Amino acid sequence: MTEDRFIDLETRLAHQDQLLDELNDVVTQQQEKIMQLEDLCKSLIQRVRSASDGVPVDDLADERPPHY
Repeated sequence: MTEDRFIDLETRLAHQDQLLDELNDVVTQQQEKIMQLEDLCKSLIQRVRSASDGVPVDDLADERPPHY
């Protein structure tokens, strides 16, 4: 009975090790994607800020809406 128990525990441990490796791979991929998205957001924020710097606020207030 003891031998079967050890085999069962070793099998469970092997499956848990494999699962842990798979989860680690997923977390690593997610972190890379998060970093890419953060870089993209920073880039977009800079583009919006630079685009808004070129348009004076007074011009927007006097601009007629497109339906006129």
